[in-house]
Order: sequence, then C-alpha cells, then structure tokens
Amino acid sequence: MTRFSLCALLPLSALVITACSAAPSPAQNAAAPAASPPVSMELPENSPLEPSIVNVPATTGHANLAPSAPSFTITQIGKFDSPFAMAFLPDGRLLVTEKAGHLKLRATNGSVTEITGVPKVAADGQGGLLDVAVAPDFATSKRIYLSYSEPRSQGSSLALASATLGASSLENLKVIWRAGSDGPGGQFGAVIAFAPDGKSLFLSSGERQRFTPAQDPDQALGKILHLTLDGQPAPGNPMASAGGVRAATWSSGHRNPYGLAFDSAGRLWETEMGPKGGDELNLILPGRNYGWPIVSNGDNYSGQPIPDHPSRPDFEAPKLWWNPSISPGGLLLYSGSMFPAWKGSAFIGALSAEALIRVTLNGDTATPADQWKMDMRIRDVVQAPDGAIWLLGDGDDAKLLRLTPKG
Repeated sequence: MTRFSLCALLPLSALVITACSAAPSPAQNAAAPAASPPVSMELPENSPLEPSIVNVPATTGHANLAPSAPSFTITQIGKFDSPFAMAFLPDGRLLVTEKAGHLKLRATNGSVTEITGVPKVAADGQGGLLDVAVAPDFATSKRIYLSYSEPRSQGSSLALASATLGASSLENLKVIWRAGSDGPGGQFGAVIAFAPDGKSLFLSSGERQRFTPAQDPDQALGKILHLTLDGQPAPGNPMASAGGVRAATWSSGHRNPYGLAFDSAGRLWETEMGPKGGDELNLILPGRNYGWPIVSNGDNYSGQPIPDHPSRPDFEAPKLWWNPSISPGGLLLYSGSMFPAWKGSAFIGALSAEALIRVTLNGDTATPADQWKMDMRIRDVVQAPDGAIWLLGDGDDAKLLRLTPKG
C-alpha cells in the first residue's frame, strides 16, 4: 500500500534535487554499494503536478481491440508457482524463474528439476527472482544471466548477475551490475535483451513506484541501460563520456518496462506498464526520453490526471498505447516458421487483460492485429526452437502453454 507523501505535490524539477529520491550510487559498479544515508520508505501517491503543461489529448495509436477466440491449438504442458520469465537452452530445455527465488529446469520430456545456487532475493510484491537470459555464446560458455530484486539494508535494489549453468547448480555466480538507489517499491522492469551481435546487453530498469527517478539522469531507475556482457557501460552509448549512471543509459523516462526485444532489422522494441491506462509499445531509440512521469496516456490511480503525450512533443511518444490497461508482460518478436503468416509480428502477454496480443510491425510502424482471450494472466511469451509459441501464466499454479497451428 502506498502512502501519501508531500513529494507528490512538488513539481518534477524540484523533486529531482530533493531527498524524496533515494541517494544515487554508481550503477555500473557491481561492488556492494557503501552504506547510504537513511531514505524514506514511503512512496508518493501521484506523479508530480505540472500546472504549466496544457493537456493535448492523444488521438492516434490507441490499440485496444475487442477480444476474440484463439485461432490456434492450446496445449498445457506444465505448471509453476509465481513464475516471472522463461528462456530456452539450445538443446530445447527450458529455464523458468519463480519469484520466490527458485530456478527450474524443464527437460524436453517435461520433467522439472531445481537449479541450486541462485542469489538471495527480496521476494516481496513485484520483487524476487525475475528474468533469465541465455548468453549468446552459451554453447561454449554455459553462461546465463539473472535479474532480481536484491535485499539491501534499506529496502531492495535491482541487480544483474551472471553464472555458469552446471548439471544441477549455478557456478561462478557474480553480481555484475546494481541499480543503486536502494529503497522501497516494486516495478523493477528487469528484462534482459542481448544486442543482435551478441556482444552487449540491454536491461530495463523500472522506476520503483517513485515517479521522479525516471527523469533523474544520475539514477538508474526508469531507464533502459546498455551494458557490456560483464556489466560495464557499453561503448558508444549516448552519454558514454559522462561516467556513472549516465554512461550506461540508453533511454530514459520509463515507468515499468516488462518487455524488450529486437526485430530482424535490429530495432529495439519495448512494452511498458502505464499507470491507470496508458500501457505502451515503444520503439527504443538511443538518447531519447519517453516522458514518464511528466506525460502518459493514462492517469494516476487516484484519478489525478497526467498530461497526454502530445502535450510535450519533445518526448518520444509510444507507437501504440492501451487505455483501459492490458498490463503488458513479456514481448516476443516472432521469427519462426510454424506460424508463417505471423513472421515478424510482435506478441505481447497481457496480465490484467488475460490475453495474448499480436501487433504487426512494418519498419517503425506498429498496427494492432489480434487480441485473443486466454482466460489467464500471461507473464511471459517466448518462441520455442521448433517455432511454437509458449506462454507462461502468472501467480500460484501458473500454467505453461504451448501454442501450435490448428489442424
């Protein structure tokens, strides 16, 4: 439960320099941060008021569709407890994270074993063991990456670790990046996507329900970071020479990015949970600011309005947006052959909408195509090695589903 804070009444320009935000620490330094001054464990209720902005309503990009019946065959092939993400190994086995701090390995015959040696996690609310990603050179390195909410002396922080996957345990586990700004809140983002050349990675970092850090260039919250495979700022970043958090930042002004994927042309796409409405599909461009919490095509949960994106055209607007909310989870850019008509489409798992959403992409243009009613909250969506689409549910006894063509 959030509590009302005086921070919510201040304009954003004032909040960025006040103690309402947790003290920043060098996000690219994976060493455990030094003890920080005491921080407030209360969360603001609303985005900062911006009385100088005249609202200009958004009139394009609205993507809500009427739900339709699935046009594919659905097969349940497993269950997991409060999972967050899944990733295929080259041999067809599947890694699945459970937020309580469990890493499961599903064999091709459907049997499931637990991988030991995972890091300790702060498994509260939206936190826990979050994304899992298989290194591009896994065939030789056996390396995987995990993102998670790390327990800190004051709240928690998003962390990124790498490890070697053994037969039944993780080995050589190393924390390679920490967000810093320890404190309260959920909305970790935490999604990992490797660059198309496999030489670097992108990591989404949510703003932890604190609003203003998304516009603070010295906090790694509300950002998409571009890092080397060992967690350092990647060369060529927009502010590479600035040092600190700025050197690792690829884009800013994000709320809670839960989907991150590259298309065949190397464009980076992102799905992002908005507030009350205003969920987004964004094309992520280097150095761009996506406006949160100054603009959104949704409103605060209290009902206090937020100016729509066209009110500040200097911010990058979403390609598509949903109001009412769909609560987007994982994002898949389909490249398989099992569904040839859908090659190149984006698939979005929807939590509150209990749907699988398909979007067609044409260059930098996105068009809503289908919204299939799945009657379950969808946390993640991935492509199997054979081209089937796999869905991972949300919550206790979450289903694992395999989608194949009818007939």
